[in-house]
Amino acid sequence: MKIALNHHQRRAMTAEQTAARSLQLQRGFTLLEIMVALSIIAIVLVSVYKMHAQTVSMNNEVRFYATAPMLAQIKMAEIESESLEDLGDDSGDFGDEFPDYRWNIVIDDVESTALENIAKDLKKIDLLISSNNDAFIYNLRAYKYLKD
Repeated sequence: MKIALNHHQRRAMTAEQTAARSLQLQRGFTLLEIMVALSIIAIVLVSVYKMHAQTVSMNNEVRFYATAPMLAQIKMAEIESESLEDLGDDSGDFGDEFPDYRWNIVIDDVESTALENIAKDLKKIDLLISSNNDAFIYNLRAYKYLKD
């Protein structure tokens, strides 16, 4: 039994010596290992960049579609408070508070055979809110009954 133990000890020592020798011979990285590492880093960085760009784009879109309905309601309230003579096609912006937002109003008569005489007292109001040179557009349509 003592002989088998010595044999295992010798074998273990030889394995340790072999490992130590291979570590001494292999002190740096090979060109292939560096190229693989760089390609993995490049793939990860490109993915992160795309994800960041997509997040910024979605953030701008969400901001517009949260702000535009509020601005449309404000503008529509202004229109409804005006008299019949003051109504007409118009456009403008929302000032310094919302510098990228613009509005455009188109007011038309309503033509309907089903409504007959009531249609002559109705006005169709189309309000368009846009931002970033028409990159985002929000439409709102309302009808106003104008009784003389």
